[in-house]
Amino acid sequence: MREGWLMDPRTRWTYRFHRDDRSWSQDPMVFVDKGRPMTDGSPPLVKSRSHLHKDQAEQMWKDLVVGGWKRVPALWGAGVDV
Repeated sequence: MREGWLMDPRTRWTYRFHRDDRSWSQDPMVFVDKGRPMTDGSPPLVKSRSHLHKDQAEQMWKDLVVGGWKRVPALWGAGVDV
């Protein structure tokens, strides 16, 4: 896992899953950022960040997909051209 994005199509809340490179080789951890793109062209609203063990992040991803969340391209961060 390098980076992945899931969005709730109803609310547009989005999760960005990206690995913590500092911990990856010893004890794999993942940052999970929650935010929402703004409709007026403003930068996205990033509301929170969690730091989860890789297994917890994978389970969260699976649960969200089962709940109807959809994979989307990068909305903010290093993977976005500004």
